[in-house]
Amino acid sequence: MKILFGILISLISLPSIGQQMEKNSIKSFMGDPMQAGGVPYGVNQTAGKFVDVGDAKLYYEIYGTGIPLVILHGGGVGSIYEMHQFIDSLSQNFQVIAISTRGHGKSGLGNGPTTVVQKANDILAVVNAEKLDKVIVLGFSDGAYSGFSFASTYPEKIIKLIAIGAGEETPELRKISMDLPELYGLDPVFKEQQLVLMPEPERLKEMGDRMAAFYNSTSFSKELFNKIQCPVLVMAGEKDGNAPLQTIITAYLMIPDSQLSIVPNTGHVVFNENFSAVWASMKPFLEE
Repeated sequence: MKILFGILISLISLPSIGQQMEKNSIKSFMGDPMQAGGVPYGVNQTAGKFVDVGDAKLYYEIYGTGIPLVILHGGGVGSIYEMHQFIDSLSQNFQVIAISTRGHGKSGLGNGPTTVVQKANDILAVVNAEKLDKVIVLGFSDGAYSGFSFASTYPEKIIKLIAIGAGEETPELRKISMDLPELYGLDPVFKEQQLVLMPEPERLKEMGDRMAAFYNSTSFSKELFNKIQCPVLVMAGEKDGNAPLQTIITAYLMIPDSQLSIVPNTGHVVFNENFSAVWASMKPFLEE
């Protein structure tokens, strides 16, 4: 049965794909991964590992114990640190595996075009490296589309999926551009932090071009969504400019076993605006 959650929330919004950002917004969203007393998510040597996927090495970090739960950050300006509130909370009861997706953080970009199968295979490589049977997946924005890719390609490997800020996406709906050097340039501190981590920082523009090409040529719609067999919580802000409300509702209706959480009066990065509200929707879904 499909279930609708309504939660109050307010504050700011920062897109991860194909939307223009206000000056200095990246750092205020990301925070400082080197902050005193905080866990240096994304650069934590004690928790970090690499897996070879053939044309690149992917970086990931593991926290906690319990049922394995994969976390996938947003694209472009996203990072493991972006998901720090989820890692903090979920690692109390789950084994959290936070992945830096291709070209982000310490992960290599690899060669060739980005595809649904490539996204799914990258997640599978980490799952297999850790010798895991099945996992829960939580993804935000580009990470949610990666979650859709994994769930539709390897339905036998996923227990549940939480997809935040991602709905129906087809080339006909919109044209996406991704000038990553320009976006990173809006915040010199953030740019310096991220480029130091990247194994191939000179390929930043290429990463943005490849992401744009993927979304401008790939459909996340009925054919793909109908292949997803696990329970899915589709979540978004009511005023998400990156994944408009109608696309979220359409995806929810297309996914066979889905629940919907719409957070009124908020934008794309709903968990940054009011994490407690997002957690209130996630917790019962995870406990079912």
